[in-house]
Amino acid sequence: MLFDDTYRTIDKPCEGIFRDRGSKFVAFAFPVISDADLKNILADLKSEHPKDNHHCWAMRLGIDRSVFRINDDGEPSGTAGRPILNTLLSKDLTNLMVVVVRYFGGTLLGVPGLINAYKSATEAALKQAVIIEKTVNDVYTIEFDYLLMNDVMRIITDDNLTIINQNFDNSCNIQVSIRKTQVNITLSKLNKLDAVQVKYNYSL
Repeated sequence: MLFDDTYRTIDKPCEGIFRDRGSKFVAFAFPVISDADLKNILADLKSEHPKDNHHCWAMRLGIDRSVFRINDDGEPSGTAGRPILNTLLSKDLTNLMVVVVRYFGGTLLGVPGLINAYKSATEAALKQAVIIEKTVNDVYTIEFDYLLMNDVMRIITDDNLTIINQNFDNSCNIQVSIRKTQVNITLSKLNKLDAVQVKYNYSL
């Protein structure tokens, strides 16, 4: 399989609601880039919704879409996290997390009812989302002497790189984002410049 350097995700957080027999399921969808986002999102939602019964969620990460996490948070196994994840899979979305907050309405919904509710709440949230396509990028820091500024900036401009951070002093460094399929071309240009160091940071 050829490496695919694009993926589909959402541009910003959104939410949707599904109701069934008195129970309310509020789904919150968030774009995420790592597991580190998970704890903050859950902590924020639990402080905003202290009276709810369950915070069930699914997260999908990675460009090969192979990394995922699910949590039923006390609901019967397979009735919450898995239907949320399956909705993300069916829409071919990654690098996002959906948390469904449930307020129990007094009537048990049974396994089919719960699966449908968590799936429907997730779909309701994603209907509000703007789906965007992003490229897979690697982030590098370029370190160089100030005298090489024009040469380095020319490569950044020619290769259409995104500057994330920059620091210009006697010794300069610029952090850039390079599309993964273009990394080798850009690095070979930078490596031809004397006294330029390029360090890999992380992938986006």
